[in-house]
Amino acid sequence: MMSQNRQAERDRVDSENDYKTNMKSEMEIRILHQKIDQLNEVQWPHILDIQKMQIEVLSEIENEIQSLKSENEPKRDRNTRHPSRIKKPD
Repeated sequence: MMSQNRQAERDRVDSENDYKTNMKSEMEIRILHQKIDQLNEVQWPHILDIQKMQIEVLSEIENEIQSLKSENEPKRDRNTRHPSRIKKPD
């Protein structure tokens, strides 16, 4: 009977330790969720601003590329004429 009592006491202590560990883990998870939520609230507007700036810069780059392409188009036509393709007068 004493052996059963000792085992029951060990089981009770183990159960209490498991409960405390689970509660501590749950509190840590809640704290982490709060931190993530706070970061999202604070950082989200900044992320959107940065994204807008990136889109603007990308648009400027695309416009510059198109401008350079259109400037080089006539040059490319002149440079692509190979002498063998030019018709000789009869």
